[in-house]
Amino acid sequence: GEAGVAGSADGTNGDALFSAPGALATDGGGNLYLTDTGNDTIRKLTPEGTNWVVSTIAGQAGIQGSADGTNGGALFTSPYGIATDTVGDLYVADTGNDTLRKLSPTGTNWVVTTIAGLAGNYGYLDGTNSGARFYEPLGLAVNSAGAIFVADFFNDCIRKVAPVGTNWVVTTVAGSHTSAGGADGTNGAARFWNPTGVTVNSAGVLFIADSQN
Repeated sequence: GEAGVAGSADGTNGDALFSAPGALATDGGGNLYLTDTGNDTIRKLTPEGTNWVVSTIAGQAGIQGSADGTNGGALFTSPYGIATDTVGDLYVADTGNDTLRKLSPTGTNWVVTTIAGLAGNYGYLDGTNSGARFYEPLGLAVNSAGAIFVADFFNDCIRKVAPVGTNWVVTTVAGSHTSAGGADGTNGAARFWNPTGVTVNSAGVLFIADSQN
């Protein structure tokens, strides 16, 4: 990237351009994956010697939407959080669509599907797949069992999205969507205020960036 210059160019080092990049994740091969929030795309940074080669793997710069598909056939709206799992899949918080998306590598392509939430329908609801609701999900983390943890920003709570067969079941593990605050406690007795980031360690403990607190 180049400081002070926004854009959406693929390329090497400073020849690549971004617009309001959001979050980063890395895989076992040392590649970086980036939510290019202002461009509504997902970018990959591949190390080659001392250089970094940037490519766009999903979405189309400047075109917002919520289409599932392959590579540029998929559309996002202000994606932010991103995480990788142990088999190389990516998970993205599609913040503007209030959904969670999965990017699966298939050869040299990336196939994008929506795994939880329903585009254009924000809210709060635990449930399965599109029956769940989020309100501007932001940070993501994936544990060793493949469960995703989500900082659900405007719901002031932490959600878990667990694979069950071919489905994804969404539950709330901490906080309350009806009451923001800063209380420590267990499960729903704890309070958060606009949580933004989440990470998980090897013991399964979550750490949360509680932004307004």
